Parts: sequence; C-alpha cells; structure tokens
Amino acid sequence: IGRKHRITSEMILTPFPELCLTKQSNNTCLDGLLVILFCKFFVFIPCAGAGGWSPLVSDRYQWLEVDLGRRTQITAVATQGRYGSSDWLTAYLLMFSDTGHNWRQHRQEDSLGAFPGNSNADTVVQYKLEQPVIARFLRLIPLDWNPSGRIGLRLEIYGCRYTSSVASFDGSRSSLVYRLSVRASWTVMETISLKFKTLKNSGTLLHAEGLRDHSLTLVLEKGKLLLYHLQGVSSSSGGQLLVSLGSLLDDQHWHHVKLERLSTHLNLTVDKNTQQVQIPAELSHWHIHTLTVAAVQSHGLQKPILSNRNFHGCLENLLYSDINLIDLAKHSSPQVAVGNVTFSCAEPVSVAVTFTDSHSFLQLPGLTSWSTGLVSVTLQFRTWNKGGLLLTFGLPQQDGTVFLYLSQARLRLQITKAGSGLNDGQWHYFMWNHLDNLKVQPLDVFPFSGCPTEESAQKCKNPFNTFQGCIRLLTLDDQTVDLIKVQQRLLGNYSHLQIDMCGIIDRCYPSHCEHGGICTQSWSTFHCNCSNSGYRGATCHSSIYEQSCEAYKHKGNMSGHYYIDVDGSGPIKPQLIYCNMTEDKTWMVIQHNNTELTRVQSSAERNQHFAYFDYSSEEEQLVAVISQSEHCEQELSYHCRKSRLSNTLGNGAPFSWWVGGSGPGQIQTSWGGALTGTRQCACSLQDSCLDPSHYCNCDADYDQWTEDTGLLTHKETLPVRSLVLGDIHRPGSEAAYRVGPLRCHGDKNFWNAAFFDKETSYLHFPTFQGELNADISFLFKTTSSSGVFLENLGIRDFIRIELSSSTEVVFSFDVGNGPLDVRVKTNLPLNDSRWHRVRAERNVKEASLRVDNFPAATHEAPTDGLMHLQLNSQLFIGGTASRQKGFLGCIRSLQLNGVTLDLEKRAKITPGVLPGCPGHCSSYGSLCQNEGRCEEKANGFSCDCGRSAYTGAFCHKEVSASFKSTTSITYILKEPFELSRNSSGLPSSIYSDITLRGENISLSFSTNQSPALLLYVSSFYREYLILLINKNGEDSQMAFFLGCLLLINDSIKHFEHNEWLFIVVRVEVLFICPPSPSLCCVFLSLDSEPDGLDAEMAELASLGFTGCLSGVHFNSISPLKAALLHPDSPVIVTGPLVQSSCGSSSPANTYAAETTHSLSGQPGSVDPGQPLVNTIRSDSALIGGNAILLSRNKNKSKDYKS
Repeated sequence: IGRKHRITSEMILTPFPELCLTKQSNNTCLDGLLVILFCKFFVFIPCAGAGGWSPLVSDRYQWLEVDLGRRTQITAVATQGRYGSSDWLTAYLLMFSDTGHNWRQHRQEDSLGAFPGNSNADTVVQYKLEQPVIARFLRLIPLDWNPSGRIGLRLEIYGCRYTSSVASFDGSRSSLVYRLSVRASWTVMETISLKFKTLKNSGTLLHAEGLRDHSLTLVLEKGKLLLYHLQGVSSSSGGQLLVSLGSLLDDQHWHHVKLERLSTHLNLTVDKNTQQVQIPAELSHWHIHTLTVAAVQSHGLQKPILSNRNFHGCLENLLYSDINLIDLAKHSSPQVAVGNVTFSCAEPVSVAVTFTDSHSFLQLPGLTSWSTGLVSVTLQFRTWNKGGLLLTFGLPQQDGTVFLYLSQARLRLQITKAGSGLNDGQWHYFMWNHLDNLKVQPLDVFPFSGCPTEESAQKCKNPFNTFQGCIRLLTLDDQTVDLIKVQQRLLGNYSHLQIDMCGIIDRCYPSHCEHGGICTQSWSTFHCNCSNSGYRGATCHSSIYEQSCEAYKHKGNMSGHYYIDVDGSGPIKPQLIYCNMTEDKTWMVIQHNNTELTRVQSSAERNQHFAYFDYSSEEEQLVAVISQSEHCEQELSYHCRKSRLSNTLGNGAPFSWWVGGSGPGQIQTSWGGALTGTRQCACSLQDSCLDPSHYCNCDADYDQWTEDTGLLTHKETLPVRSLVLGDIHRPGSEAAYRVGPLRCHGDKNFWNAAFFDKETSYLHFPTFQGELNADISFLFKTTSSSGVFLENLGIRDFIRIELSSSTEVVFSFDVGNGPLDVRVKTNLPLNDSRWHRVRAERNVKEASLRVDNFPAATHEAPTDGLMHLQLNSQLFIGGTASRQKGFLGCIRSLQLNGVTLDLEKRAKITPGVLPGCPGHCSSYGSLCQNEGRCEEKANGFSCDCGRSAYTGAFCHKEVSASFKSTTSITYILKEPFELSRNSSGLPSSIYSDITLRGENISLSFSTNQSPALLLYVSSFYREYLILLINKNGEDSQMAFFLGCLLLINDSIKHFEHNEWLFIVVRVEVLFICPPSPSLCCVFLSLDSEPDGLDAEMAELASLGFTGCLSGVHFNSISPLKAALLHPDSPVIVTGPLVQSSCGSSSPANTYAAETTHSLSGQPGSVDPGQPLVNTIRSDSALIGGNAILLSRNKNKSKDYKS
C-alpha cells in the first residue's frame, strides 16, 4: 500500500497453518510469510521457499507496519534476512502506535540509537525491550541494509494480551469523585497509580482531600506534572509546590503516574523517573477521604491552582491502593460520583511532521485561489531552537519573498515580529491572513523549513537556519494539508522528514546537569550552565574545590578560608572552612554559633540550662569531614562554683551531660580529656583533682571557682551538639561553659597510596558503577615509561587509563559506540619519580583528560549514541586481568566519582603491592621557602624552618618586631673551641677551619630615621661589620662597613607611588677585607657605644634604631626569630621588644611618610612539571622596597646588583 506493507489482525488470527500470503503492489512484495499466534507471543516464520518482506525500492522511506488487532504488551522483536537471498537489514527503527497515527519511536537508553540488525540472511537477532511496550500497531523502518543486496526482512514479535479499564474526560463537565469508606485505622502507605494521555498541556489530574483541610493536587502544566500541598479552604495562596516531574506529557501517548504517601515522604513517579520529597509534618498521619479526578476543586479557595482547567484526555487503570476506580464507576458504585465520563478513549487524529535536521524540507504547491488576493496560513509548531525558517513563498508581482522564521525565540514575518520565548518545546499557534493586493503565482511552491537540493529548487531561498521541530494542523486557505498524501508522495515534495509523528524529545528531562547546573537545549543537544554551582565540566560533574585543607596546603596555599568539597563529585555541597596551615599539621576548623565562654546564672525557677550548637557546616558535611580525618578534637570547658557535674562518685544520674555524634547524637557523661563512658574528667587521669575522692574538680563542690577543661577526641562522639547543665539552681551556684570549634587534621584519603613493584601485580576492587557519569582522579609517580593505571571490563564496554609513554597518558573506553581514546601529550617526562595528577571524566556530553596543569584533551560524545557504561568485571588497579602491561610505581589518592578507594588496606593483603609510598619532597620540596628544609613524613612532608628567619607551614611568615631607640638584641655566637688571646700565633690552616668564608645577610626594615643602625657584628679580634642608614646632605645612604674597609650604596633613587615613598637600593662595589677570625656577636640596634669603633662610627651606632625589622638572617642564625620565639637560645634582649606584623602588612595610613626596604634571599624556581597550581614561589618582597641579597665572600671580589 504505497511505500508500506501492512499486516492486519485478520492475517495474524488465520486458522490455516499452511497459509502463505502474497501481496504485491507496484513497489512492494510480500513472499511466503506464515503468521501464527501463540499464547505468550507472536511468531512470524517463513513458508517453504524464498520468503520475507522486500520493497521494490530500497531507501529510507520504506516501512513494514503490523496491526495486532488490539493493544498488546510487546516484550521483544527479532529479525532475520529474506530467505535464500542477500537481502537483510543491518539497522532499523521501531515505532509504536495505538491508532495507526501519531507514532512514537522506541529509544534505547533514552537515545535515538538504531537497533542492530543482521549480518546475514539466516541468523536471528533478537532485541528484548527493557520495558514492555503497550501498543496495537508496530512499524519497522529500515535504516541500513546489506550494500550488495536489498532491504529484506523476516520479523518476529513477542508479547502477550493486555487488558485495561479506560475512561475519557472532555475537559469541561467530566469528573470522578471517589469517597472512601470509614477507615478503621491509619495506614502507613497510600498509593494512587494511573496512566493518562492528552493533547492538552494543562489540566487538573487529581485532587486528594484529607483530614484537617489538607489536600494534595496533581496538575499538568505546560506538559509537566506538578504536585501541590494546600491547607485550609480560605487560603489565598495557590498552595505549596512539592515536586515537579515529567516533560512533553501532552504528546497523546500513555504516561504512567504513581503517587506514594509514606509516613515521612512522598514518592512521585512519572514513567521511569521517581522523585522523593519530604512532606510537611502535619501530613505524617494524614490520609485521603475524598479523591476527585480530572476536575478543579477550589472549595472556596480564593486562588485555585489552575482556575477552570479540567483534564481533557484519557485515563487508564486508575487505582487507589488495589481498588480500580474506573471499574467502580462503570458498575455504578455508590462510592463513586460520575460526571459525563465515557468508558473508552476516542482519540482525535492529528498528523504531525518532524523536521529532524538541516536537510529537512517540505515543499507544497501553491493554491489557485491565491491569485485572487486571499492568502491565509495556520499551523502549530514546537521546537527547542531559537532560530529557523518555518515557511517562505514568493511574490512575483511585487518581486519579493515572504519569510516566516524564528529569530532569538521570537516569531518574525518580514519585519513584523510576534510572540517571544517560542523555543520552550510547547505547541504554538500561528495564523496569518492577507487580503490586500497580494498576488501569488498559482504554480509557485510553498517551502517549509529548508530547500531541496535539486535544480528545481532554484527559486527557493533560505537565508536563515533550517527549522528543526514539529508542525501540525497545517492549513492553507482553510484547507487542511493532507500530510499522509505527502508521505505517500502524492502531494508536494519532502526530504528528511518524520511524518505522522512528533519526534521532539526533552534533552533536559531528566536533566543530566548535576549539582544545580541549569540545563538549556536545542533540537540536537543540551548545555549545562555551571555558573555559581561550584562545579565544572560539560555536566557540572567535577568540583572546582579541593576535598580537604591538606590538598590546599600541597598546592602552596596559606592559612585562610577555603571552600572544601569533601566528596568531590558526590552529592555533598561544598562548605566554607577555615584552614589553619601550621608547621606540622593542617587543621580544618568548623565553627558553631557559640564558641565564647558563656556565663550561667543560678536560678531557683529552673532546674537545668540547655545550650544548642548550630554548626556552619551541614550534617552530611560534618560526618564526611570527621570520617576522612585522621584526628578530630573539640575543647569542652566547664567553669564552676558550687556546681557539680556528676552525682556522688558516679552513683545515680549525672547532674550535667552533653550530646554528641552524628545525627541526633548520643548522651555523653565523660568530660574533656577523659575516656569515653567513664563519667570522669581530665584531672582523674592526671591524679590532679581538687578532691581525690571525686573524678572532676567541679564535683568537689567548693565555694570557689575551678574548672574541668580538656579535649574530646573520640570521633564517634563528635561534634558536640548540645549541653545540659543541671546543678545551677542552688543558692550560690554559678557556672560558665565553652565549647570550642571542631578541629580536624590529617586527610586519610589524600595520602592513601600503594606501591606496585612488579608488572604482574595489581589490586582488585568491586565493579565501578559509573553508567552515565564517571570521574576518576589520582596521583602517580614512576620511573617506568608505560603501564596500566586501571581497567574495568564489561561484555563489550570497558574503561582504561594508562601511561602509554613517558610523555603520554591515554584514557580509553567504549559504551557501545566503538572504542574511543582521549590522549594528553606532555612536553616534560612523566617518569621522573615525582607526583603527577591525572583527572579523567566521561559523561553523556563528552570525555576529558587532564594531566597536571597541561592543556586538557576532550572528545565529544555522539549526539544520539549509546550512553550507559555497562561493566561487570572487577576493577583492576595497577594492572590488568591479563597481567600484562602492569604499572610500576606509586598510585595515590585514587577516587572514583568522589569515593576514595582504600589502596593501603587492600595492599596489605596483596602480594607484590606495598601499602604507602614515601618520597614527597621531590614534588613538594620547593614549597619550603626562605631556606626552609623539606622533611619527609610517612604521610606527606613538612618544612623545617630552624635555619630560616621565617616561620609558618612553608617558612613564609616573616618574624617582625617594632623597635624603639632603647631596644637591642644581642646574639652570642659560640666558638668551636677556646681561642687564645694571641691569635696571631695560630697557623693559617687553623684560621681556615675556624673562620667563615663569607657572610650572608638578609633583612627587611621600615623606618623614617636617618641615620640609623640596622645590624652590627663583632668578632673576638675587634673586627666588625656594620649595616646602617647614613645621612649624606639631603639624601639617605646605606652603608656597609667591614672593619677597615667600606661598601657604600651611593645611588639611592626616590620615587613616589600612591603617596608611598619607595627607595630602590643599588649596591655598586664591595671592598673585601682580609680573612677575619671567628665572630663573636650579632647585634640588632645598639643601646650603647660598641668598643673598637672610631668616633664617627660610634656616634652613628649609638643612635640605635626606631622602626620595624623583619626576616633578619645572618649566615645560619636568625637573631630576631630567636629572641621572639626561642628565648632559650643564646640571645640577650634589652628594652621593649614586641612581635608585630609590621613587616608583612601595609600600614593603616597609606599616606604615612615611612619608607620600606627589603634585603632578602634570591628567588628560587618551581619545576613546571610538578603537580602544583598557584604555588607560592620563594621570591621575597616587601611593600615599599626591593628584595636584594648582601653577601660577603672572603675568596674573591664580586659586584652585587639589586
């Protein structure tokens, strides 16, 4: 029949088992097809001889349609080539319909991928449908076939009978009202389920009323289902929206809906998608007593949810629990009130056409009536694209062209525009009438969307994008265009169309954008806007934040507030946490609403005082932080005066307690510093309680202030959530408490590592579950040039990451569309025994691979390809199942979709693999600044600042102090052995052993004093070294005196910048003294005249120094740091000395006339290959000065430049 062949139910139900059917038109033949009906499935098998379906013309506009006679549950389809021929299909599409119109394409895994066909004429290829399809009609459309043959097919359809109860509602007076009988008792769960189909995008489906005027209303709005909760008949609001689900539900196809009410939440299911929502507490014991179907029930509400919009369409199998309400209505049950409902589903025929791609077009002939000047066009369209040509036609007499097109989601006709937001996927109606002197040539064509490619299309012009979307109800001069004739090539011309169906799909439902990313779409793809979400990538899957303070520290970051995403790409939101980067530990500090010492006054009116603590982090964030940390603690302090904690040596209920732990927490009776569950305090473990007969100081009940303070360190009892103080009502009772912030250190995930010392060794874990989104991150170090990091296999699918060469990492996978490799090549070797980071991600949009900070490689996924990664083998780490191409080296911090694999635990029981992996200074040692020394630790590293003038986690914090003229610091240098006074008698060889070959000095200063002494160094032999600021006329000079000789900086430049006076010092010439004997002392400023100086020098030195000194370093000692932080060192401080931040922060008054300088170490370098970003380089500078190094070398003369 035309270009199709149709098999009817009469053929299927034939009683003649040997019947061979042959039907042939001018372009279709059906040879020897035997059709038999079985109880559980339908089978189509060939008769003897050549048989099967084969159209006369083999192109993509052929199809085979099967009418099963009634709606049937179809479970599988099998194909086979035409018997004894070279004709078979290699790919095809399946369509289903209830009416023979309005077809719906069956999709695999929510994509538009074709079904795989045959590779020969004899093998049967069966495809089992993931979910059975209920339909009467099936249509198979060939896509590809054997290139050396033709389209050829034998078909089997498997399924069984389907029965249902159906009701039709007209959208105005139709309704069902079901009143439940008196319920004996409340039930834990209520369930309502149904199927519906409609052409209207809005209407009320259900309204369920219960006790206390609470109700739930399920409405269809713009093709989506919305569930509202309403309370009170006089409410002026439209109700509280609980959940929204579904999309494009007005497609005149059946959709399944299920609503479950449980005690604490509701489950709403639409087709295959379920969403859970917490219900208000007042609905926890609520149940339905009246259920209204397909009608608005405002009941006096001032603002109904959808005013005057009843449901217009069909319902099927409407069930309340196990009660079929449609069956009750059909049998006139007194529980059901029926209003104008018919118990069948009469569906209007609406033939749509889908413009699928840029080659789609529809060309219709013009009408003769147009020559009279009457032109009218009406149509409905829906699309996701913002632009595209809908239709065009020429005006020969006016020498013009009419274009109807979309631009920026607005409909435009020439220069006239109408409507906006028309790319929302909804049906939009267009009507145009023109009655003026418009003459349209009768033989002109009427192109829609695009233009044909053949020569006859020369008159067709399309300066716009091609329209991609659906059009229906097309009329020209009030005459409906018969699109079925178009399909049969009896009217007009077309290409790349899907006729009698609207193939629009919502690529944003369900949304693949994670973590709150906003989904937008066009006809063929979608886009995720990740702005302000804290995540990145094509689907907002990967977090932009680190998972711990430890990770931030190893990127070179200092103490401060950072966003921490404890589970990476997992569901837990990022949280703002203070990271305290100390020299030995990195603390995560989580505050709560009251960390101050809080006083509690006694009161006879109340027996207890309650304190509740709300943390800045959410519950799941707290649990995750505590779980992944090696150690957590929280200070708990109780100050008391006649206020006890326990009760008579632990007998009876305690007076006070606290609640801690995850969730609601557990009551705890032990206090800070004591063992959990002991009802004791820290003093009991130290045998220091005021009263030895009690376990807490406060239990002594003294009429004086005392305290019980200590740290809570048992992670299962943290954090402290509330505090109950009981002994506060007696006269004279007083108390105060303090609960400190939660502090945790040690990231167990960040340092979890394993060392693979054999190519045949590997670790195995359960199958990786990453069907739609998979992100993998880890660090590795190796000396090998190749090896497999991880591999997981399926029957056909797989995923693998490997080091293919010393400069290339490859991410390989297959989800059914064929193997794909994503490669990153580096310009530096990766087998340098340093840590390198690998981050791979695969989602429905793209696959990406990052290595360290090298440019990422990405590969887009096919738009309509398979999406689900289906794996079934074990996950292999460090090798493969074949034990080939194994990895040699270390793998650390391996995370899959935000979950860290415990490599160390598995390595302890696996031969050839060792837990842990030392050697971190090669990668992170450059973070130690200012002569700080990197020290290895089992988990990480630390910077030893003992030989540095600086302190802090990276020896980066300047040690500064404010000096007055009376302040001085003397650091006594110890001699290596006792020297005699007559040093001239010592041989020169001994001189070389006991003297330094050069002096290195670095410091920063800020002062407005001139002249001023900065540093003075003396020896046991009356030689000295002085660094001072000298006054030379109107200018200041820096002078550097070495005993008898002089280094002068006579080119000091002044310039102003933002009202600050900067001085640039240029060191010109260094005069060298003969080797000096061992040094005696180092002085910072002087409070008296030193011995051995001439009068001029002594006078300058006696002025002392007023200002700020910072980062003072002389050779290997730091006198200022020693005086401030290590008072046990050989240092003497005279006058007031207070540590200050004057050397590291700008003054409050930016117009101060103080000048700032810096003398410091030369900048180091960071290897660009190490896995660090935002690294704090070891350059040292101070606002208001230049960083320079002064060095005295006793072997040769050298010029020093700033």
